[in-house]
Amino acid sequence: MKYMLIWRATDEAYARLEDVDFTQMLETVGRFNEELIKAGVLLAAEGLDDASEGVVVDHSAEVPVVTDGPYGETKELFGGFYILSVASKEEAVEWAKRAPMIGPGFKTEIRRVTTIDEFPQDNEWIQKERAWREATGQL
Repeated sequence: MKYMLIWRATDEAYARLEDVDFTQMLETVGRFNEELIKAGVLLAAEGLDDASEGVVVDHSAEVPVVTDGPYGETKELFGGFYILSVASKEEAVEWAKRAPMIGPGFKTEIRRVTTIDEFPQDNEWIQKERAWREATGQL
């Protein structure tokens, strides 16, 4: 099963990271990544650019509204993610507990990634996606 570990942090938690030596941070996260790789569970991992560089497309109105960052409400920003291939949600939780992003204001959300096999296989759009995935080596 695939699980996504989503890093979230408050503004205050991100502010504390500004005081951490970047080389030290890379080493700490790198060691964790190496553990995931050695265990054979890491499928993907990415960090995200600063929220001030992003935009939000709000679909609440008939015409979508685009707002540049930084955002008014940044209680818990999504800062990066891992996608792991593990046997169970419990195993994903154990990996999340070992993640180096710790301290007040840091959280890791864990969500199972659904597979294409869980959707109706007789659906035209699922068939098109399956063909695309097969053609690009994703299945």
